[in-house]
Amino acid sequence: MTEASKPLPLQGVKVIELGALIAGPYAAAVLAQFGAEVIKIESPDGGDPLRTWRKLHDGTSLWWYSQSRNKKSVTLNLKHPRAREIVRALVKDADIVVENFRPGTLESWGLGWDDLSTINPSLVMVRVSGYGQTGPYKDRPGFAAIAESIGGLRYVTGYPDRPPVRVGVSLGDTLASLYGVIGALLALHHHKVNGGKGQFIDVALYEAVFGVMESLIPEFSGFGHIRERTGAALPGIVPSNTYLCRDDAYVIIAGNADGIYKRLMHAIGRADLADDPRLARNDGRAQHTELIDGAISAWTRTHDLHEVLATLEKAEVPCGPIYTAADIHADPHYRARAMIESAPLADGRMIDFPGIVPKLSETPGRTQWLGPRLGEHTAEVLASLGIEPAALDDLRAQGVV
Repeated sequence: MTEASKPLPLQGVKVIELGALIAGPYAAAVLAQFGAEVIKIESPDGGDPLRTWRKLHDGTSLWWYSQSRNKKSVTLNLKHPRAREIVRALVKDADIVVENFRPGTLESWGLGWDDLSTINPSLVMVRVSGYGQTGPYKDRPGFAAIAESIGGLRYVTGYPDRPPVRVGVSLGDTLASLYGVIGALLALHHHKVNGGKGQFIDVALYEAVFGVMESLIPEFSGFGHIRERTGAALPGIVPSNTYLCRDDAYVIIAGNADGIYKRLMHAIGRADLADDPRLARNDGRAQHTELIDGAISAWTRTHDLHEVLATLEKAEVPCGPIYTAADIHADPHYRARAMIESAPLADGRMIDFPGIVPKLSETPGRTQWLGPRLGEHTAEVLASLGIEPAALDDLRAQGVV
């Protein structure tokens, strides 16, 4: 069986995507990459704004081509009553609806959870918003940057003598998307295996960020400790830091497990620190962070990056360079694991895109086509509802599609 003919795990799952940009659409993108039929509803007036975000090729974002692969684009003006009737018709046999409007927006159009679950009691609805569907902040607009701040991530990111900084991607959006996918699959399993009814998944951007903040709250609750910015170090876990090499390159070294720490110290010629009983466990090493980091820095500064990596890899110490996009693109391991894949754009130009994760042994996800043209599948999808070409022309004339 060829790779292209292998079954996809979500074949037969129908998803209706309502919303734009990242948090909702990225969740639907993951489902599409593993075989779900994702029907993306876009405004006829320009479609998803992601189509024009960041670097463009012939007026279309390369990000769009990547994030929207395997989706079907249908244009519907949701402010028009007839368009909303079409959405309801699509939902009748859908498995999942994904949306990321501000709470109350879909309800104002008669497309909220109560409306759609009445049409389809088995429906699973993923609702992604800044602050969730309930609570005093629910009506506030929410973006990833704000969620990362409210969720605790922004405060601990950066250096202590400088203002907090953001990570270089919209992490709050993608974390929320992944929680949405998990929730959708849990709900589908409950419905199909346990005989449960449909349900909605309420994903808040700030909660998705907060959910990965490790010991932030237990440490505050137990000790009144507020985690602060610590630059490149990982506070309380030693050694785990970024170190400068002789050639002005940086290396990340994570020698924080007890056995790894000993191997690291022996590899850099510091058997005295390897065998120091005070440093045998992490809690002891945390009290002597400057001593340990100083020893490692003194060693890395006398070696070029490639020498550091070779020595530590031989000693089985986790380490790595800090990659740019160019480094990733050239890395043989990325290629060996199909994490860089190529596809042609409409004009034939080949562009590389990220591969699909996770890797399933029997039913791996795959790219079937890149992000579609605006409304590319409108006629096909509406025909499945019995809307003939002449009727479709009338809908266009009315501004419905």
